[in-house]
Formats: sequence, structure tokens, C-alpha cells
Amino acid sequence: MATAPRPARLASPSRADDGGERRRYFAALTLDRPDVALCRATTAVARAIDEQFSGGPLTVPQHLVLKMLAAVGSCSQQELSEQLRIDRSVMVGCVDALEGAGLVRRERHPRDRRAYAVTLTPDGSAALAAADRAMAPVLDHAFAALTPDERATLVRLTRKLLDVPPAD
Repeated sequence: MATAPRPARLASPSRADDGGERRRYFAALTLDRPDVALCRATTAVARAIDEQFSGGPLTVPQHLVLKMLAAVGSCSQQELSEQLRIDRSVMVGCVDALEGAGLVRRERHPRDRRAYAVTLTPDGSAALAAADRAMAPVLDHAFAALTPDERATLVRLTRKLLDVPPAD
């Protein structure tokens, strides 16, 4: 993972300078279609984070898998895929790479002998701690346009849209 965040390019540049017509159109579109704005913002933040993770020891999906395993314990690949919204084919490669690096291990699932449970290893815990330390400045940079209060509001509103219970 990179040590210093690179500048994020959160706005999509136009192919040609058209006097701001495209920017005005997008600004008007967001009034009628906040879903479009939310998707575009999500993509921009994800790209900024992907840039920071590129070339690092973990990919973004691998980081998310380690975080979930640390939080909830062993899970099947199917559970990880469904909860993290990572395509099953991508999940297989993700877990293969984590297992190859010794960060997780696969064992027969205790409740379903047809499935495998993915378990975090001590090396996986250490890799997760390092990735989490590196992620904080990346997120701060990706959300730099927001004040701390605005960022808290964004979290609250997205949790509401996703029907996630309020944090304790």
C-alpha cells in the first residue's frame, strides 16, 4: 500500500472544454436524479481508493474480506461474496490469493460439509492492521471536500438508504 495519498480526481474530466455545458447539465441532472450523483460519487471514491491500493500487498476486495473475517469470524466464500457484494468468480481468486499468502485458511465448514469456511490467520490479522492504518489517510483524502460534520451526515444518510440500524 502506498504511504502517501495521491491526489484523487473525483470529477470526470470532459473530453473538450465546452464552456462548462457538461458540468451544468450534470448539476441539473443531480437535482432530478440523485441516484446518478450517488453512483458517480461512489465510482470516484472507489477509483481513488483503488489507485492507493494498486501495487500494494492487498487489493480492495482482499482488504474487505479480511475486515469481515476479523469482525464476524469464519465465513463461507458464498457468505463473503453476498455480504461484500463481490462477484463469486472474483471472490474465488481473492480467497485463493489470500490463502496463498498465508493470510486466510480454508477449512470444511462446520455446519455444511459441502462448503469451505474461510478463517483469518494471525498473519492475516497483521496484514489487516497494516491495511487499516494505510486506509485512514486514503479515506480522508477521498472525502476531503466534506467537512467532518458533512462526512458524518453522509454516513448517516447512506446507512439510512441501506436500512442499516443506527450505530450504537
